[in-house]
Amino acid sequence: MNGTLAQDGVTNSATIGNVTAAVSSGKFFWLDLDDGDPADSDAIDLLLNTFHYHPLAVEDAEHFGQRPKLDDYDDFLYLVVHGASDDGSTTEELHIFFSEKCVVSVHRGACPAVEAARNRIGRHKASETAAPQIVLVYLIVDALTDSFFPILSAFDDQVDLLEDQILQQPTEEQLGQLFQMKRTLLGIRKTVTPQRDVFAGFISGVIDVPGMTDESSRYFRDLYDHLIRISDLIDSYRDLLSGVMDTHISTVSNRLNVVMKQLAIIATIFLPLSFLTGFFGQNFSFLVGHIVGKWTFIGWGLGTELAAVILLFTLFKRRGWLGGPSN
Repeated sequence: MNGTLAQDGVTNSATIGNVTAAVSSGKFFWLDLDDGDPADSDAIDLLLNTFHYHPLAVEDAEHFGQRPKLDDYDDFLYLVVHGASDDGSTTEELHIFFSEKCVVSVHRGACPAVEAARNRIGRHKASETAAPQIVLVYLIVDALTDSFFPILSAFDDQVDLLEDQILQQPTEEQLGQLFQMKRTLLGIRKTVTPQRDVFAGFISGVIDVPGMTDESSRYFRDLYDHLIRISDLIDSYRDLLSGVMDTHISTVSNRLNVVMKQLAIIATIFLPLSFLTGFFGQNFSFLVGHIVGKWTFIGWGLGTELAAVILLFTLFKRRGWLGGPSN
């Protein structure tokens, strides 16, 4: 069983003996478990038999991939919260059991939010007025929530860069990046929206949160405000992505239209030339019998074709098809 046990400002390894002693002492403590092995029977046995948590809550803590939620049990609350991973492609999931006696956090692998809370606890102003379990839960969730802002900021820069590149030269690779960013944004939205709703209920007073006071609820209202800001940013970036994708499609379509226009001009120029050469190339003597001599050939054979090309270019120019003014 991997983890740490913090009590009275002292941090020890989370052994069965240390945890049992902490529970028996009656003093508040924080147990942080790194559930790297989902089949760790010691951790499961600890939650079920030492803390006597409800089997349904323990089962949820065993199986990660839960949506953000807050469950109210008889003597504790069970909270599932998420934060952004380093690259933003996934989320960091954290399970928290908390009551007036202790806070038990469960995660898999390194969790920067836990380290941030461990460094800030005791130094944050909330520690002076709020109950320790409220302070600890606030610090952990605050670090998880704030982890979304750098990801979204980088997301904004990436969208702007892609938009500039698309206007210069649209490619299939850019379209793939846009779809990947859209999937990433959708994944974050699926996490942030229910988490926002969880803390809306958290501060509404519908659930009796142990140690919650009017003063400490202000900190969770600030968390709720951050989640609303993140949700609004996600909606804005979703609309921005849709606009960039429309820009990509429009740019590709415009470039295709330019190519088709150029091909149509070339085909139109060769149309009268093909007609003239085909007409005079027929095997009838009266069509070409009067064309005798070099200058006659140049005047009639080449002159008519050159005149047709000049006439077409003049027409295209007057219509504005070659980029000039149109009438």
